[in-house]
Amino acid sequence: MENGQITLSEINTLDQPHFIQALGSLFEGPPWIVAGAWRKRPFTSRDALYRTLCTIMYEAPGERQVELLQAHPDLVGRAALAGTLSPSSTGEQAAAGLNRLSPEEIATFTRLNAAYTERFRFPFVICARENKKESILAGFALR
Repeated sequence: MENGQITLSEINTLDQPHFIQALGSLFEGPPWIVAGAWRKRPFTSRDALYRTLCTIMYEAPGERQVELLQAHPDLVGRAALAGTLSPSSTGEQAAAGLNRLSPEEIATFTRLNAAYTERFRFPFVICARENKKESILAGFALR
């Protein structure tokens, strides 16, 4: 490992359980995308690994893609409020300032999450770390 990061060479030599452990946090929910990528080793570059992961996700049957979306936690949802989100999701939501909401703002997110899930059958998904509360709320309105 270099600087606490796993190298591509190390990724290419991992057995499946360790590969999933190392890369599983890239996607919320079941590790089927990462498990599929393990079978495509060795990777010639990090970009090749990234393209493989994306190809597996985008070429999956629609039902699998919906399952992936359904596994995503709600923004400011029960898991966030209970402190049981993955470290990655916790960091993303904190970067957006969602860990510092008033009770009224939490209620707004709860209401919007429920309405979105009712309408689309999966949670509202957005890259929280690249947004702030206001743009996330605007995203709910746009969709």
